[in-house]
Amino acid sequence: MPAVSKGDGMRGLAVFISDIRNCKSKEAEIKRINKELANIRSKFKGDKALDGYSKKKYVCKLLFIFLLGHDIDFGHMEAVNLLSSNKYTEKQIGYLFISVLVNSNSELIRLINNAIKNDLSSRNPTFMCLALHCIANVGSREMAEAFAGEIPRILVAGDTMDSVKQSAALCLLRLYKASPDLVLMGEWTSRVVHLLNDQHMGVVTAAISLITCLSSKNPDEFKTCVSLAVSRLSRIVSSASTDLQDYTYYFVPAPWLSCKLLRLLQCYPPPEDGAVKGRLVECLETILNKAQEPPKSKKVQHSNAKNAILFEAISLIIHYDSEPNLLVRACNQLGQFLQHRETNLRYLALESMCTLASSEFSHEAVKTHIETVINALKTERDVSVRQRAADLLYAMCDRSNAKQIVAEMLSYLETADYSIREEMVLKVAILAEKYAVDYSWYVDTILNLIRIAGDYVSEEVWYRVIQIVINRDDVQGYAAKTVFEALQAPACHENMVKVGGYILGEFGNLIAGDPRSSPLVQFNLLHSKFHLCSVPTRALLLSAYIKFINLFPETKATIQEVLRSDSQIRNSDVELQQRAVEYLKLSSIASTDVLATVLEEMPPFPERESSILAKLKKKKGPGAVSVELEDGKERGELNGGGDRGGDAAIAASNASTPSPSADLLGLRSAAPVSGAAPSAGSLLVDVFSEAGPAATSAGVNDDGFLSALHAPEASDSPLVEGPGDSDSAPPTAASEDPAPPLPESDELLNKFVCKNNGVLFENQLLQIGIKSEYRQNLGRMYLFYGNKTSVQFVSFNTTVSCPGELQSQLNVQTKTVEPLVEGGAQVQQVINIECLTDFIDAPLLNIKFRYGGALQNISLKLPVTINKFFQPTEMAAADFFQRWKQLSQPQQEAQKIFKASHGMDTEVLKAKLLGLGTALLENVDPNPENYVCAGVIQTKAQQVGCLLRLEPNAQAQPGEQMYRLTLRSSKDTVSQRVCDLLAEQF
Repeated sequence: MPAVSKGDGMRGLAVFISDIRNCKSKEAEIKRINKELANIRSKFKGDKALDGYSKKKYVCKLLFIFLLGHDIDFGHMEAVNLLSSNKYTEKQIGYLFISVLVNSNSELIRLINNAIKNDLSSRNPTFMCLALHCIANVGSREMAEAFAGEIPRILVAGDTMDSVKQSAALCLLRLYKASPDLVLMGEWTSRVVHLLNDQHMGVVTAAISLITCLSSKNPDEFKTCVSLAVSRLSRIVSSASTDLQDYTYYFVPAPWLSCKLLRLLQCYPPPEDGAVKGRLVECLETILNKAQEPPKSKKVQHSNAKNAILFEAISLIIHYDSEPNLLVRACNQLGQFLQHRETNLRYLALESMCTLASSEFSHEAVKTHIETVINALKTERDVSVRQRAADLLYAMCDRSNAKQIVAEMLSYLETADYSIREEMVLKVAILAEKYAVDYSWYVDTILNLIRIAGDYVSEEVWYRVIQIVINRDDVQGYAAKTVFEALQAPACHENMVKVGGYILGEFGNLIAGDPRSSPLVQFNLLHSKFHLCSVPTRALLLSAYIKFINLFPETKATIQEVLRSDSQIRNSDVELQQRAVEYLKLSSIASTDVLATVLEEMPPFPERESSILAKLKKKKGPGAVSVELEDGKERGELNGGGDRGGDAAIAASNASTPSPSADLLGLRSAAPVSGAAPSAGSLLVDVFSEAGPAATSAGVNDDGFLSALHAPEASDSPLVEGPGDSDSAPPTAASEDPAPPLPESDELLNKFVCKNNGVLFENQLLQIGIKSEYRQNLGRMYLFYGNKTSVQFVSFNTTVSCPGELQSQLNVQTKTVEPLVEGGAQVQQVINIECLTDFIDAPLLNIKFRYGGALQNISLKLPVTINKFFQPTEMAAADFFQRWKQLSQPQQEAQKIFKASHGMDTEVLKAKLLGLGTALLENVDPNPENYVCAGVIQTKAQQVGCLLRLEPNAQAQPGEQMYRLTLRSSKDTVSQRVCDLLAEQF
């Protein structure tokens, strides 16, 4: 690249920059910029032709002004003219201006393309590189159409210089990612692949990035790259650190190229050629051997480079899953990392071992580290590492260690982070079912699970335990005895009451011979929980009571008295009222034989895949849980011959983010399930969906509860009826469309940008309070609906919807609320939120109810904004300004200058900035009156770093005080959205 001569220093630009830096206020800066813009405009419009140096200088000034955050609406043509210059510095500035300021829809794009074509055909390597960099930076479809055919020719031409080949390969990669349909390799395929043999390591490094991307989409076309990649990898691995001096990084030869080669090989199965395969195995063994050698440097860069190659090699070994020796060696190497002082290495080791545990060759080797993994589960400070440890315990579990692992996971559940509890509960339930040789152990485990983490036990878990108990005669008596004892605890979770009501209603007669669990004692125990339960559970208990009348005739009078009470037959809930009336009538008029027929014991359920395993599959995503089916004999040992969930290989997520694949709050499992039959290819069927005649009219509502049957008397067993209809609003309310959001919705939302608790909405009838908490990309919101009147709200129903693109940006799960709100009472609703990616809009909350016969229909915006997912980040001044300069692209910055709406109280300002979710950095800004903050927005897809600077003009007179707010982040939409939200707060 030509040297810049002394005359190219552009003194005028230096003076201008110095003037800007010396400005004492924002007003002085704007004044100086406006003066310079006027001067530049007059120069460009003047009759006298400007020389190349002057054009370059003025275009540079415009570029600098743009980078300061000011709009530039002229000078584009002069920048295009600079492209035709033969001087490198002038052409460079022209391309720089175009890359930054010209968008793909500009009218100048054709002129720019012509200039680029001239430079590409000039054979001047410096000019060709500038042109290729511009194409890659702009990356528009128009440029892809113009140059997609030309760039491969430049890439493979024999007379092209190495630096140009590097730029051409990366430029082609950029165009392929932007417009894959326009970049067709065709005749160039084999010549591009042979770039792996190039003498220049830089060309190979650039080319392999292109080849890896192309191979992932068209593996057959590029399969010849495997042998060349193995050959190149072999040369690097066997070389000494002095052989590749220019590409040796802290005594590690070409670490980036080695990682890319190993990643390329993961696009293909093991080589069929024996010689190539043997050479590759030798390379992998060498990498594993080098990992055991003493480090050649104590620098962290050396260990990072070595470990990067090692983990990619282990990923390739796992991908092939065909070399037992390598798999066991990889497992032993990862085992050494489990106790490493570096948290990231422990995380990566656990993640890789999860995948190794699913291999038949390495499963036993993984099991030898069980004590270390259990210790990690108990002692790790980082929740993401604990998550990986739990995943590994689940993956390594088999018959030999099932009881130990389940016991440890149950013990950990009592103190586990709330965000992973539901997934832990599902895993414990699956393992207990899969490896239950002793069914009393299975029952004890599930009931213990409900006791420890009842709030996180989903419907699928207690459905499944009931199904297994009904299908296994040998465990029914033990289950009845155990659940009876569990119900005697003073504080008993509602899920335990559900299981108790169902099992005692079916099998209470098996323990009735003991005076301590006589029929009347069983009934009184269940009925003591009745008033503490929700409507769905009360409905189930009423079904248990009518079953008691059939099992124990001596309890008939007592139960009829309960059913006859005003609190039942005149219950405000239509479902409970209907059950009480019908069950009372049935017990009064039916003969003993008819009663025994109608209320006979539930028949065994047809066997199909466990609904718990189905739920875990939904939570983990397709392909994340691989099921190993046992042979026919072993399958017959459980649940009368049904399929069982097997070991799960937890898919390894990107190590840079803590378990993005884990659906920690169960949000993705909340989709409504229709009552219709599943598609032919679907195995994920709820266990009750086809459970005999009684279930034919049953569906599953949004919460996964079983819908009640419309004709209980036609059922084999009313206990099949789950609480469901009581949750649905009458047709008159449901038929109304949601109202549009209230005009003041945006104002109400803005009140909660910097706080999480308060009153969201209030009118003469209703008050809505809110309390929320957020952790990483997950949130939990509690809504409190208060009836301010003395009259009941009936058909009370709430829905939360995500309009438009928000459906793919947020996962929202809501719990249903009671349909009846008494006068002066308050009901609570829990909403779980998962942020998938950054978003702008807010979810809509619609509330419908009837008050005095009139339908009330209210829609609001839920105060869920992107800043709620901030994680505060402490930074030193040097780190802050270094990162600030790195985020210097125009699209990465958002800025607003606005008048202060309130007084500039220092404490209030600090409280609002802290309430935003960022860390307030003290003694960082040179001006002590300014405020700077830093934070990272956690989404499932990525982490977005944000820096904030708030400059108040406190010296101005009240009423004239202004703020300048500047946001910089690694994503432009985030910068603008956070800037807009925060500007409304001051």
